[in-house]
Amino acid sequence: MRLSDLSRLLFLAAIWGASFLFMRMVAPVLGSMPTAFFRSATGMLGLLVVLLALRIQWNFSGKLRRFLLLGVINAGLPSAMYCLAALVLPAGYSAIFNATTPMMGVLIGMLFFAEKVTLSKAAGVAIGLIGVAVLTQTGPIAFNLNLLLGALACLVATACYGFAGFLTRRWIGQQGGLDNRLAAFASLLGASLFLLPMMIISALHEPPVRWTGWDIWLPLAALGLICTAFAYVLYFRLLTDIGPIKASTTTFLIPVFGVLWGALLLDEPLSWTYLYGGSLIALALWLVVKPAPVR
Repeated sequence: MRLSDLSRLLFLAAIWGASFLFMRMVAPVLGSMPTAFFRSATGMLGLLVVLLALRIQWNFSGKLRRFLLLGVINAGLPSAMYCLAALVLPAGYSAIFNATTPMMGVLIGMLFFAEKVTLSKAAGVAIGLIGVAVLTQTGPIAFNLNLLLGALACLVATACYGFAGFLTRRWIGQQGGLDNRLAAFASLLGASLFLLPMMIISALHEPPVRWTGWDIWLPLAALGLICTAFAYVLYFRLLTDIGPIKASTTTFLIPVFGVLWGALLLDEPLSWTYLYGGSLIALALWLVVKPAPVR
C-alpha cells in the first residue's frame, strides 16, 4: 500500500471516529431524531453539490426505488439508532460497537441468506460477542438499563449494515453497477425521507432543549458534510485505488479514534476495559474478514 493510500485510510478512520463525538455533542441538546435527520439531509445536500459540480449524469438505471429503500436500511435506521445511543453512551462505546458490523454480516448471512459459515467466522462471532459483554459489564460506565438499551441500539445499527450489504449485492451488484457517488446520494435521499416524519413527531412530542447555537450547528454541519458526504467520496476513492478488502480495515481503526476524540474533547473516562473489550472485538473482526486460503 502506498503512503498516500495509508494516509487517506487513517484520515477516513479519524473522520468516521469523530462522527460518534459529534453525535454525542448534538443529540442530548437537539434530540436523537432531529440529529439523525439533519445528518442525513446535510450529507445529501453536500453530495448534491458535488454531483452538480462534477456534472454527473443523472441515470439511476431504473434502480432509484431500490436505492431509496437501501438508504433507509443502510443510513436512516443506523443513524437513528446511533443518535439514540448517543443520549446515554460515551462516543468511545458507540465506536467500538460499530466494529461488530462484519460479525453481524456473518450472522445475518447465515440466518437469512443461506451463506456458509467457516470455522474462522464462527469463532470470530463468538469472540466478538464476548468482547461486547466485557465492554458493557466492566467498562467505565455503570451497567444499567440505559447502558443496555444504548448497546442494543448500536447492535441494531450494525445489523442494518449487515442486511444492507447482502441486499446491495443482490439488488444492485448482481444486476449491473451504478456510479458510487450517485448511489450514495440516492441512499441519503431515502434516509432523509424516512427520518423526516420521525423528526417532526419527535420535535413536537419532546421539543429540543434549544434550536440555536454554534455548539449545535457546527458539529452538526461537520457530521453531515465531513463525516457523511466527504467521507463517502473519500471511501469510494479508496475502494477504487486499494480494493474493498484493504479499505475495510478502517473498521479496525475507527474505535481507536472514537475513544481518542471522546477522551480529548469530551473528557470521557478512559479504562483498561476499552483495551480488553476492543482487542477481543478486533480479533473477532480479523477472523471474520481475513481472506480464505486458496486451495
